[in-house]
Amino acid sequence: MTEYRIDDLARAAGTTVRNVRGYQDRGLIPRPIRRGRIAIYTDQHLQRLRVIGDLLKRGFTMAHISDFLSGVQRGDDLMEVLGLKGLLTEPIARTPTEQVSRDKLFSYLGDPEPGLLQQIQDFGLVEPAGDDEPPTSYLIKDTETLDAYRELLTIGVPLTYILGLQRQLDDDLQQAASTLITAGRRAVTEGRFDGWIPERGAEEDWAASFIRQLRRTGRVTAHNTLNRALDRELTRQLDDYLAIAKFRRTSEDPPPAPTP
Repeated sequence: MTEYRIDDLARAAGTTVRNVRGYQDRGLIPRPIRRGRIAIYTDQHLQRLRVIGDLLKRGFTMAHISDFLSGVQRGDDLMEVLGLKGLLTEPIARTPTEQVSRDKLFSYLGDPEPGLLQQIQDFGLVEPAGDDEPPTSYLIKDTETLDAYRELLTIGVPLTYILGLQRQLDDDLQQAASTLITAGRRAVTEGRFDGWIPERGAEEDWAASFIRQLRRTGRVTAHNTLNRALDRELTRQLDDYLAIAKFRRTSEDPPPAPTP
């Protein structure tokens, strides 16, 4: 293990002796080992100084860094320290759920093949409940969607077709989600910088309020925008379908009988 005196440590970390002493007084780096009147620092101190320097370059304040390092020592992470993690990681979707037996789930889905059931799990619609292998029960994470599946199956739409539609919707709506969240990220960084972390107090309150409103706005506008788009597209394609039907019927009409 390499040992440093304070001036050597500061030089290796790309900072000043004054900064090292200041960080030490703030509790950001451990106290040195004392050998008589000489303070001895180690690689642990150097590594911590480099972390502090990197965070400062990224725009973090000393208050942020102090909270961050204290939190890390407790096993927390930065978002937990700043009080935003719960808000950011709370699921936006709030769909009704239900735990059902394997037999009941399979009756919903018309006894699906294993590959099709795996696709439904990959979409996040169901997951095995418990540790049984094979599973004896499942958690339906979105009963509304599974009910819609069941209604389509009842009128003869194949499950493979339904899952293909689900896959296409997932891809298309992922793009819409990316558009909205990216716009929100730009709004946060406008006049600041990417990676900006709010100060405790008014800035943190604003950030929390912004995230809540972004989640609500995204949920409401996406739902209602999709409904309007469905209405427009249904009208467009229905008109197109009827026009084709009219053309086919006209072209298939028998020729008029000859005049006697």
